[in-house]
Amino acid sequence: MSAAQPAPRIRDEDTRFFGHPWSLVHIFGVEMWERFSFYGMQGILLIYLYYSATQGGLGIPEAVAGGIVGAYGGSVYLATILGAWLADRLFGSERVLFFSAIVIVAGHIALALIPGVLGVGVGLVLVALGSGGLKANATSVVGTLYAPDDTRRDGGFSLFYLGINLGAFLGPILTGILQSTLGFHWGFGLAAVGMALGLVQYSFGRRSLPAAARAVPNPLPASRYRLVVIIAIAAVALIAVLVLIGVIRADNLAVIVIAVTVVAAIAYFAVILRSPRIDATERSRVWAFVPLFITSVAFWSLYQQQFTVLTIYSDKRLDRSLFGWEMPVSWVQSINPVFIIILSGVFAALWTKLGKRQPSTPVKFGLAAIIMGSAFLLFLPFSGGGENTTPVLAIVGILFVFTVAELLLSPVGLSASTKLAPAVFQTQMVALFFLSVALGTAISGQLVAFYDPENEVPFFSILGAIAIVVGIGLLLAVKPVLKLMRGVR
Repeated sequence: MSAAQPAPRIRDEDTRFFGHPWSLVHIFGVEMWERFSFYGMQGILLIYLYYSATQGGLGIPEAVAGGIVGAYGGSVYLATILGAWLADRLFGSERVLFFSAIVIVAGHIALALIPGVLGVGVGLVLVALGSGGLKANATSVVGTLYAPDDTRRDGGFSLFYLGINLGAFLGPILTGILQSTLGFHWGFGLAAVGMALGLVQYSFGRRSLPAAARAVPNPLPASRYRLVVIIAIAAVALIAVLVLIGVIRADNLAVIVIAVTVVAAIAYFAVILRSPRIDATERSRVWAFVPLFITSVAFWSLYQQQFTVLTIYSDKRLDRSLFGWEMPVSWVQSINPVFIIILSGVFAALWTKLGKRQPSTPVKFGLAAIIMGSAFLLFLPFSGGGENTTPVLAIVGILFVFTVAELLLSPVGLSASTKLAPAVFQTQMVALFFLSVALGTAISGQLVAFYDPENEVPFFSILGAIAIVVGIGLLLAVKPVLKLMRGVR
């Protein structure tokens, strides 16, 4: 075994963190604070973009603002490619995670202190790059805590997901309070403080992580460093030129991110599948990931509309009046994390108890798409109402269904990406899963243009039906997919 290859993981019998290794608490913590800042900022981002100047916003048209949010969200997950490459070829997952957290703090500070469109541009670029690096690598580091045959793995990812949603619950609530009382930039400032706390917490715990978290699986030869620097400079220059000449604009950002993500996903699959460094079993498992990827895209294109269409819906259609007090728009985005907090432990315990008897990964993915499509159909009884006519309890019920679907796909997808990954593409397979999220998120932003509050039935019924059909298709293909997975479930 070469020095670059980490030794195989031996089963870790440490059960101090709810039956899981204690090291999980450090990744749990930094991801919790990162999600606090991410969702706290995103909870008020869309309304900041389309609210008028008198309301403290930038006055951007709703469809364009929705496209910007979708493109930004897609770019976060698209940036996982860069974060994964840096980890696999240069620095290792743990180091990339640490420095990504620093970049995120800088991005939130820019949003809080720099006024207008410039602050949005600088802040969102930094947060997207940092979050992309942190997301793929935090997931990869969690994977290093478990041996390949450790049945606690899915349960561990569910606990990790609990940390994500503790932050996602608190972020929109607290930033929403500051936004509605003191202004948008105070809300953005609180997001910066939250991420700084996560960075400090992680700085104290990172040394206790296993050596495998810092390993570089596929080191880049020193002779190619100069080429990488030249490519990076050229890429930045190209983007700057495209912005200056008007090819990249605010109103087409989502379409550009969709196109780039599709090309990146195809290229990524091709590079991994054609690599001479993977064997036949690993190649078969990568092929098995393709239908999971497609199902994931369908799922996230609906789910991520929490931050686009559902935000507009909550601002205009939802009755947010509670005993004479109007609930901030961003608070709706804290409903889903509440259910995740409640149910993630239930799902973790269920998968742990069932062990090898639990449903296979493709079954979970198929059910998730069907349930997510059904959640969109639940909007239909409230279609055609006027402003402030949809009761809060209706959204609570719909988001409960969102949550059940999410827990069947998101933590399971993270786990599956580590189980199906070839040895030399561990972090980059996680990035492939996040590419499916990137594509779905960018699509969710583009779909805002088709949402018409005066005629909602086609929007919710067509999208819901598509997701259900995709889910049924995967369920029908479970046996061939499992055959390709070569013993992984």
